[in-house]
Amino acid sequence: MDHSGATPRPRRSVRDWAVDIAIFLLAVVFGLFLAEQRLAALPEPAWLYDVDQVVGVLGCAALWLRRRWPVHLAVALLAVSTFSELVAGAMLASLFTVAVHRAPRTSGCVFGLSVVSATCYLVLRPEEPPLLLLALGVAMQGAAVGWGLAVRRQRQLVVRAQEEARLRAEQAQMEARETVAREMHDVLGHRLSLLSVHAGALEFRPDAPAEDVARTARVIRESAHQALQDLREVIGVLRAPVGELPQPTVADVPDLVAESRRAGMRVDLRHEIDVAVPETAGRTAYRVVQEALTNARKHAHGAQVRVAVTGAAGTGLAVEVVNDSPAGPRPAGEPGQGITGLTERVALAGGRLEHGPTGTGGWRLAAWLPWPA
Repeated sequence: MDHSGATPRPRRSVRDWAVDIAIFLLAVVFGLFLAEQRLAALPEPAWLYDVDQVVGVLGCAALWLRRRWPVHLAVALLAVSTFSELVAGAMLASLFTVAVHRAPRTSGCVFGLSVVSATCYLVLRPEEPPLLLLALGVAMQGAAVGWGLAVRRQRQLVVRAQEEARLRAEQAQMEARETVAREMHDVLGHRLSLLSVHAGALEFRPDAPAEDVARTARVIRESAHQALQDLREVIGVLRAPVGELPQPTVADVPDLVAESRRAGMRVDLRHEIDVAVPETAGRTAYRVVQEALTNARKHAHGAQVRVAVTGAAGTGLAVEVVNDSPAGPRPAGEPGQGITGLTERVALAGGRLEHGPTGTGGWRLAAWLPWPA
């Protein structure tokens, strides 16, 4: 017979076995204690007490099925408890189990049946004072159900905490992936744009002088080597247990401009920041200049570019990059995600980003970033 489609029941752990044994023994002891208190006052024949003992032992033994059929077992034990003393402990354990493993509404229904069962017991075996005994029995049953509901609530809180921790871990992983993607674009996009421009120049100028070819080949080689180094740094950080991606700051903007000039771009720089800038603002300002130079190199080849980095503590850090109209037609191609990612980066830093065409056919990219006093 094929059981491949059946859902296997979870195996009992050592803790489950210990708990089940303890509950079984407590139920037996509790039932014997109650029965011993009433043995001398029993009006029925002795053989009925023997039947009570057998039924009580079977009821306690049935507790081993309480995890599999909690409601069925509880209803059965409630029915038996109307005439049997020995199943009282087992009945309380079954009420506790129902409250732990089933919905509160189900627990409430079973508790209602337990009140009916306690009432029937006093009708079949009247004792004085009846109301006090009824109140005591209902209180014990209510305590068992309440304890079970508290355990259920605690377990739900643990599961919820674990689920929230899992969601936080997934969110952190997603944010880390977005950060890596953004850093890869910022770090490698600048280098690869240099490679693209100079490789294209060699392709469209096969008759260029040997000196120009050598200079272009040198720029390509240096850019490729630097791109490889940047990629290795990023991968190295990803493999490390902890750490952050290498982060340049506003103080590195002159080096970035110098690199673009060596690649043949015409860039004017006005850098008026000579004091320490907040890390987030400085890093974001560098990325704004880097993205602007990359876009100018791709979409406005040969155009004059003007970079201005100004500001002061208390007024904010301002970055503006303006390029003139390109010398030739704009290259065709799909727009990238650089501006979108840059807008998100600036917003996360608490700043604002502006971009758009100028009145003379060029392009302007400007950002303002907070710089507390």
